[in-house]
Amino acid sequence: MRIRRSIHGRRASGQALMETVLMMPILLMVVLNAVNFAFFFLMALNITSSARSSGTYSIMGGATPATIKLPLAGPVTTTTSVSYIAYQDLTGAVYSPTTANTGVQVCSPSVGVLNAGTATQQSSCTSFGSVGSFSAADVDPELNSAGTVPAFMLNRVDVAYQFTPPIPLMPLNLVTLLSPACSSTGGVVTCLFYRHTEMRAMN
Repeated sequence: MRIRRSIHGRRASGQALMETVLMMPILLMVVLNAVNFAFFFLMALNITSSARSSGTYSIMGGATPATIKLPLAGPVTTTTSVSYIAYQDLTGAVYSPTTANTGVQVCSPSVGVLNAGTATQQSSCTSFGSVGSFSAADVDPELNSAGTVPAFMLNRVDVAYQFTPPIPLMPLNLVTLLSPACSSTGGVVTCLFYRHTEMRAMN
C-alpha cells in the first residue's frame, strides 16, 4: 500500500514538473509581450504630451500679457525656446531624449511667415535633431469670404522619437509589431513615433 502511494506521488510530481516546463515558454512570451506593450503605450503618452505642451507654449509663451512676443523655436539649449520645452517634457519619462534619437519641428511666426500678407500665409518651420521628416504648417482653416489676410495663423509642433522596447527581440514584441510605428530588422524591433499639435495664434 505504501509502495503504491509513493510511486503514485512521484508520478504526479513528475507530471506537474513536465506541465510547468511545457507551459513556461508560453507564460514568458505573454508576460514579456505585456511588458513591451506597456512600455510602447508609455512612450506614446509621453510623446503626445511633449507635442501638446510645447505647442501650447509656442502660442502662449509663459502665459504672459499679449504684449510679449511669441517664444523662439530654438536652439534646444535655450531655456525659453519651444524646442527646449519639447525635449524637457520628454526628459524623465523617456529614456535619454537627444538630438540623435529625437526630432522636433517648430512652425511659428517667430521663425518666419510664408506668403505674408496674403490669404494663404502660413508659419515657417525649422527642425532640430536628426530623426523624422515633418509636414509644413497648414494655412488657417477659417479664411474669410473676402480672401483677405486671416486674423490667425497656425503654430505647429512635431515630435518624433525613435526607441527600442526594453526587451527588443522579435518574438517578445508580437503585440508592438501590430503597430505601423514599429518594424523588425535582424530580429531587433525599433519603433518611431510621430506626434504633432497645431494651435491658432493671433496674427
